[in-house]
Amino acid sequence: MEQPIFTVSQLIAVVNQTLEYAYPTVFVEGEVSSFKVSKSKYVFFDVKDDAGAVGCFMMIYQLRMPLEDGMKVRLIAQPRLTAWGKFSLNVREVMPVGEGSIKRAFDILKSKLQSDGLFDTARKRLLPKIPQSIGLIASAESAGYADFIKIVNHRWRGLQISVADVQVQGVSAADQIIAAIDFFNQQAELPEVLVIVRGGGSAEDLAVFNDEALVRAVAASRIPTLVGVGHEVDTSLCDLAADVRAATPSNAAQILVPDQQDLLRDIAHQERHLLERVESRVADMNRWVSDAGKDMLSRLEHTLGEYMQALRHAEATLKQLDPKVVLSRGYALVRDTAGKLVKGTAANIKAGDKLTVTTAGAIIDVGVNHVRTQKNPN
Repeated sequence: MEQPIFTVSQLIAVVNQTLEYAYPTVFVEGEVSSFKVSKSKYVFFDVKDDAGAVGCFMMIYQLRMPLEDGMKVRLIAQPRLTAWGKFSLNVREVMPVGEGSIKRAFDILKSKLQSDGLFDTARKRLLPKIPQSIGLIASAESAGYADFIKIVNHRWRGLQISVADVQVQGVSAADQIIAAIDFFNQQAELPEVLVIVRGGGSAEDLAVFNDEALVRAVAASRIPTLVGVGHEVDTSLCDLAADVRAATPSNAAQILVPDQQDLLRDIAHQERHLLERVESRVADMNRWVSDAGKDMLSRLEHTLGEYMQALRHAEATLKQLDPKVVLSRGYALVRDTAGKLVKGTAANIKAGDKLTVTTAGAIIDVGVNHVRTQKNPN
């Protein structure tokens, strides 16, 4: 049988076709070495173990977590033979594995995002006290989702909860969560709060919430965000970028709405306290009114006494000025023929005038014989 003869390019095409058929996607774990970025666009590195190394290539936009030499990573890639005859992995997804590598990637990205201001306290918003419409992003089959729904419904009924069912770990999880965030943010009527929850898991399980694109989507949300991921000791970059961080999905429910029964008890307590204050205030006002009334009555009695004393004094004065009293003391009233009192110097009286003299007991008609003027009438 005659063996086919390939040109170089034909051989490369046949090998790639064979690789694509036999291994359309491979998952590879190894240690990163010779990491570099070219023209701010292309990423090159090797992934190696103790016995070998393979070259890797990817676009910069596909790199969702920081990489550096020495990190252990898991790749999702397609094996290819380059036009220069070099075997390479075209990487679609890369993620750190192992506690040390995950922690290192976390620290590098945290520092970068922090310098970009994504974690600044000043940009964080308050959640509504009792939101009536909630956008929930979670895996509807997870325990974290079940805990959140159970506690929210127990604490406050009648809320409108719209759920975006997504994967919360694995290769496509970050993109699904980002799509859900975009979906809620594009609604004509926005939810009052956006909640993202996931229960506990390993560091690798929770690594999706340290995805740079996802963290930036959380920070950019038009809707205030509440993120509750993992256990209380777990902290993701999404937690730090959210407006409010919850320790767990259950804690997210507790933060989101108050306990209705506790609120009713608190209202009843405040009502009793307010009633006690009102009753105390009314009692104080009654005492004040009573004391003021007594003081006013005392002042009126005192003023009335003073007026009565002045009245009696005026009455006594008037009595002393009564002409009858004056006449009773021996004085007399003298009138001329016109009936006018004769007073002063009597310069208008002359001999021959007729006068009427009124005393206490008689009215006497007299005639004037002679008029003398006193030198000192006063």
